[in-house]
Parts: sequence; C-alpha cells; structure tokens
Amino acid sequence: MACQINVTGGTLPQEEINTYVTRAREKYGREPLSMDIRVDGDFVDLSYDFGPTPFQRIRRITGYLVGTLERFNNGKRAEERDRVKHSVAE
Repeated sequence: MACQINVTGGTLPQEEINTYVTRAREKYGREPLSMDIRVDGDFVDLSYDFGPTPFQRIRRITGYLVGTLERFNNGKRAEERDRVKHSVAE
C-alpha cells in the first residue's frame, strides 16, 4: 500500500519525501498510511498516521502477565492446566 503524502507550506523534492517515508519505516517498524509534511523555512514538521494499533489481550496467569502460553515451559503449562478457575455466583 502506498503512503499518502501531504506537503504544506512549500515544496520538497521527491527524493527528500522518500527519505522521510524510509525514516518512518525504520523508526517505527511499519509503513505509515499517510504523512503530513509542513515546511517552515529550513525546517520540516512530520506527522504520521499508522492507522489503528493492533491490540493484544494480556491476562494474569499463575502470577505472570502473559499474552499467550507459548513461551511457558512444561512446568508452567502443567500449573496453568491444573489451576482452579473460579466463577462468580449469581
């Protein structure tokens, strides 16, 4: 997907705009959906829009905050399997 670029306050060569997009990719580790570049003399202000942030559920299991059980060793997996799950009485 191509990044939508909005330049205000002046003009920039395409090579410089490409450098800003590459910088955003390297700094944040993902492709921006859009970028606003505001030119102010010799300075530029960059604003990025990466879209919604992925959400990962985190739970407290056997005293640890975890997203998944994949990194648990066999002992922790057995502890999780054998734990008592409480329910709320209505």
